[in-house]
Amino acid sequence: MCGILTILDINDPDKVGALRKRALSMVKKVRHRGPDWSGIFSDDRAILAHERLSIVDVEHGAQPLYDAAKGTVLAVNGEIYNHKSLRAGLRESHDFQTESDCECILYLYDEMGADFLNSLNGIFAFVLYDPAKNTYLIARDPIGVVPLYIGWDKDGHLYVASELKALSGVCDRIEEFPPGHYYLGHEKRFQRFYQPKWMEPGFMPSEPLDLVRLRESFEAAVRRQLMCDVPYGVLISGGVDSSIVAAVASRFKSGRVENEGKSPAWWPQIHSFSVGLKEAPDVKAARKVAEHIGAIHHEILFTVQEGLDALSDVIYHLETFDITTIRAATPMYLMTRKIRAMGIKMILSGEGADEVFGGYLYFHKAPNAREFHEETVRKIDKLHQYDCLRANKATAAWGVEARVPFLDREFLDVAMMIDPAEKMIRRPERMEKYILRKAFEGYIPDEILWRQKEQFSDGVGYSWINSLKAHAEDEVSDEMLKKAAERFPVKTPETKEAYLYRSIFEHHFPDATAVDCVPFEPSVACSTPVALKWDESFQRMVDPSGRAVRDVHVDAYKKT
Repeated sequence: MCGILTILDINDPDKVGALRKRALSMVKKVRHRGPDWSGIFSDDRAILAHERLSIVDVEHGAQPLYDAAKGTVLAVNGEIYNHKSLRAGLRESHDFQTESDCECILYLYDEMGADFLNSLNGIFAFVLYDPAKNTYLIARDPIGVVPLYIGWDKDGHLYVASELKALSGVCDRIEEFPPGHYYLGHEKRFQRFYQPKWMEPGFMPSEPLDLVRLRESFEAAVRRQLMCDVPYGVLISGGVDSSIVAAVASRFKSGRVENEGKSPAWWPQIHSFSVGLKEAPDVKAARKVAEHIGAIHHEILFTVQEGLDALSDVIYHLETFDITTIRAATPMYLMTRKIRAMGIKMILSGEGADEVFGGYLYFHKAPNAREFHEETVRKIDKLHQYDCLRANKATAAWGVEARVPFLDREFLDVAMMIDPAEKMIRRPERMEKYILRKAFEGYIPDEILWRQKEQFSDGVGYSWINSLKAHAEDEVSDEMLKKAAERFPVKTPETKEAYLYRSIFEHHFPDATAVDCVPFEPSVACSTPVALKWDESFQRMVDPSGRAVRDVHVDAYKKT
């Protein structure tokens, strides 16, 4: 991941010098995302600053990128996986300056304006400045894998940044830039470009299940996302999702995906990583997967105290006070530091499968196929606030890029068009994510393939959540919680753990507008509020852990 910071709508040339100094100060707050190089462009109307994490074209791909003929300037955080085909499909001849996967955006804009956005397959957040037309284009990827924030100061300048912290204290108003949208400078409004059929209100998918097509589509997604000129690794939590990602990646390890495997890979050995407390269930399971796929495996163990000591830093980097996000992100944050220390700069992860296939334990309670499908759509639509935020920011804190093949837009168009009746959980015949597991039989050991879902924050060791709650009990008194509404009248915490996280968040981000960027809604086992009506018991729970669904969470689940 990279870090971007831009200042736009500058209406006084005399202020450019001061604003450029401000931009340099602000962009330092996201330098952890891009520790490899810094770049900046400025003229009388715009400033684009960039902190680079070099993944593709390490030698020449520094940003901002420029279209020498048209004068447009581009700062991007992300990866465009289909850049080779996009470059080949350009109608006109363009003077490419680098082998960067992102440079094609300049020339697609030149030929198509904003209409090119749906042709991109990748994860991205970018600002493209067009001085000739006195406008700019801001866009964020369809699901929001890459973070982006937008803000306005008292003088009317528009700011865009990869993380909230760069804008905090400068902007009077800050918003999260919505995924799948773009913003044109001369129109001054958000417009949606990502509108797949399966996401339309009232639409009900009906395509028959084809396990071969499902498997091949996912293999293609993993292969695309192996585009890389630096050492990479795979995360194996010990659950089925990350294990499948790792197993598929291991099949493409010998050749470079950029030229159809015709030349050897830069680093042909797969390195895998797992994290947990000592004797954690996920660590044991991950070890078996790594051995099965022939990975060089690294087990990163942490102590409860190390996790507690990291909480403030985790909340600073995540920019949230959401309980489940912080619980799961802390081990990931600690693990990523070790990963970067080993020279790894990109990792593949399994986020998104639970949303696409209804893998969370509460999906057992879905009353029918329509509600099942609509809940998966709601979950995908909210990923940018939860799992995508966690995976991206916990790893970017140490200059590592996380890629998530389950959220590849081409794969989504296959998986989300399957008749949702095929995804529904029918005990005891079908467990959660049955069709995904069935499609990848033989890729990983059966005991992992048919292992039941664990919340990541549980799988790293059941004592982790218990310790967080105990720590909150020590830090937050009964009287403090009783008066929570006085201290936090907006998005008032209901538990001591929530109060603790909110207090830490306020310490890092004291401005009121920052709170508006954090989701706050009732949930059980990662459900949306709508799904709480599926079971009366859900509505009485205040802890969002997957353990709450006690009647379906078992130690083992037999393959059927």
